[in-house]
Amino acid sequence: MLPVLEKISKIGIVPVVKIDNAKDAEPLARALCNGGLPCAEVTFRTDAAAEAIKIMADKFPDMCVGAGTVLNSAQVDAAVEAGAKFIVSPGLNPKTVKYCVDKGIPITPGTSSPSDIEQAIELGLDVVKFFPAEQSGGLAKIKAMAAPYVNMKFMPTGGVNAKNLTSYLDFPKIIACGGSWMVPGDLINAGEWDKIEELTREAVQTMLGFEIAHVGVNCENEAEAEKAAKRFSFIFGLPYKPGNSSIFSGGAVEFMKTPYLGKNGHIAIRTNYPERAVNYLETVLKVEFDESTAKKDDKGNLKAIYLKEEIAGFAVHIVKR
Repeated sequence: MLPVLEKISKIGIVPVVKIDNAKDAEPLARALCNGGLPCAEVTFRTDAAAEAIKIMADKFPDMCVGAGTVLNSAQVDAAVEAGAKFIVSPGLNPKTVKYCVDKGIPITPGTSSPSDIEQAIELGLDVVKFFPAEQSGGLAKIKAMAAPYVNMKFMPTGGVNAKNLTSYLDFPKIIACGGSWMVPGDLINAGEWDKIEELTREAVQTMLGFEIAHVGVNCENEAEAEKAAKRFSFIFGLPYKPGNSSIFSGGAVEFMKTPYLGKNGHIAIRTNYPERAVNYLETVLKVEFDESTAKKDDKGNLKAIYLKEEIAGFAVHIVKR
């Protein structure tokens, strides 16, 4: 997968925006970045599209800005000249796709059938857009089509929203979802950047699904951990669950048999997608992680990792839900 598509995969959501006036590009980009989505697919359906891409790319060089609804090679050239880092088209035009592939320009053409996917494979692609997603059969159709095309990945767009977002992203063949629910046209035209930033932040939180998994309390030794866990379980009627290095009282409180990370203990935060959570926390909130604490599954996917900082004497780590 191309580097820009890897970056999009870590972000998880591609806001699809229609800009009628280029002056809106800078505040819109700022709202998206501040809200946690440093990415945008600017549709080439307005006269302001190229200038809007240029403004976003110039003002926010770390932002992943691309062009959508690109229909021909002339629009590809205009978009790339403006600073677009990727191209998206509603359908698969072999001529346009080949033009991009030959020039090394990342393109994800729209597909909705096995025949489309076979054309994409023939043209050398390993990621395609699935459009219009919900109207074309949604997640069920993507899963059905993905079965025979084991190396193809998808970016569904069209009908994806806050309610079905994680259903799509839970399927590992989907690298990201395109959507416009956080950037509705009326809010862009009205200049309601605070509201767009709020909707963007809500979209990120919906995707990542942060919640407290458990709290680990450091005890001096095994005897102290046993005493504390038994007392806690007795008082609140919670199951007593001894383990090798700790004892759980219920599922949310863990008593460590020997002190572990953190002055007082640790707090585990559950998330739907650890890689995307790390990307968001690092790039948007500038949180630092201790890479030596990273744990991965047998496929190399991140399962857990600790932050470098402690909060109120507690180490903090994120874990996969």
